[in-house]
Amino acid sequence: MTAITDAITAGRRMSDLLRVDAMLRIGVVSISDRASAGVYADQGVPALLEWFGAAFASPWEAVQRLIPDEQGVIEATLIELADVAGCQLIVTTGGTGPAPRDVTPEATLAVAHREMPGFGEEMRRISRHFVPTAILSRQTAVIRGQSLIINLPGQPKAIRETLEGLRDADGKLLVEGIFAAVPYCIDLIGGPYVETHATVSKAFRPKSAVRVK
Repeated sequence: MTAITDAITAGRRMSDLLRVDAMLRIGVVSISDRASAGVYADQGVPALLEWFGAAFASPWEAVQRLIPDEQGVIEATLIELADVAGCQLIVTTGGTGPAPRDVTPEATLAVAHREMPGFGEEMRRISRHFVPTAILSRQTAVIRGQSLIINLPGQPKAIRETLEGLRDADGKLLVEGIFAAVPYCIDLIGGPYVETHATVSKAFRPKSAVRVK
């Protein structure tokens, strides 16, 4: 039994090391009829890349997509990013309101293996601090395989507020953003161990899940 236990422990340690060294791959998807048609410049992808660049303290890379508000196209893109490109985190921006062309939540749920409703609930709660129309948002999050997919707002300011949270005039965090829970969620679904800059978004993990360098 000791040999078996030692082998299992060694395997877990090796798995942990591989996950620590792995680079997080993020699928960044901006969903907009007009931006994808070139009517105006997309703001969603640049805003996300800028925020991730400031937030992550460990290596990451992005796979970018700019697509129209077509449910079939959104579903195919999410499946491709999760199943083919191997993105452990996929974030979408746009298409989460009540308008007829806003079908991002439907597409996200259609490709889901499991729903993570807490993300949507918290995103609406955070946004409600800024605008009363936050209750109209239908943002959600799901897991597909080993990929966490999150629907974010469409405006750069709202993206930052949702991810990072609410701060006072002195920069003190008043309301935690949703991203604090994302690294540990990625851990739990088998993704790489990622670290963040606490000044932007402090990743929360139980003490037993924190790895000492």
